[in-house]
Amino acid sequence: MAIDLNSDVGESFGNWTFGDDAGIIASVSSANVACGFHAGDPTGIRATCAAAAAAGVTVGAHPGYRDLAGFGRRFIDVDPVELTDDVVYQIGALQALARAAGTSVRYVKPHGALYNTIAVHERQARAVVRAVREVDDALPLLVLPGTVIEAEARAAGLRTVVEAFADRAYLPDGALVSRRDPGAVLHAEPDVVEHVLRIATDGEVVAIDGSRIRIAAESICVHGDTPGAVAMAAAVRRALVSAGVDVGAFA
Repeated sequence: MAIDLNSDVGESFGNWTFGDDAGIIASVSSANVACGFHAGDPTGIRATCAAAAAAGVTVGAHPGYRDLAGFGRRFIDVDPVELTDDVVYQIGALQALARAAGTSVRYVKPHGALYNTIAVHERQARAVVRAVREVDDALPLLVLPGTVIEAEARAAGLRTVVEAFADRAYLPDGALVSRRDPGAVLHAEPDVVEHVLRIATDGEVVAIDGSRIRIAAESICVHGDTPGAVAMAAAVRRALVSAGVDVGAFA
């Protein structure tokens, strides 16, 4: 058994420090690095890429809506052509900073509201797929299973990597519980560890109503902005290793 652990990093901006990148990078195998539109600045992004390279952690692009004020968590009804260009721009910027830091961009995972939108929105999903193909059609795309973006990416010949979430609750249809709703985020370490082990070893999650959902995940996201995130990520990795699951990057 093997699984990838990924987390969102590089999201500090200027004098504003967000999360503990070094602590998170110590436990994950893939780092979703912000590209400057929802968070992150060039100096911080480069430093994060360098830290990932030093730790042997794979770097992925984490593009989002152009929404610094909302941290990329607000839907934007952007023209698909503009969205494609925005995503191309962000991946390209990260490629340059990663190269300067001694590493490279190996995959793409959209951020926040963009990630959730392209799960159901065909025009925006196609715009993101077009951007990835135009930059490098060998880049895998992290997706939720059974979504529009998964279908569009596969139809376009992109490799898709199914992702699950260590600290998020699921609806019976396999969608994530909205962050606006109670119980959307799991905070107790034992609950998160149990949730992750079930995904990695049994290929399923228990939805918020108690039903079981099959999920063949290749990667599990541990959010770096939840309280106690560093300790949580370390506990998740220890539990996986103890259960005989190899933790390693998919890309």
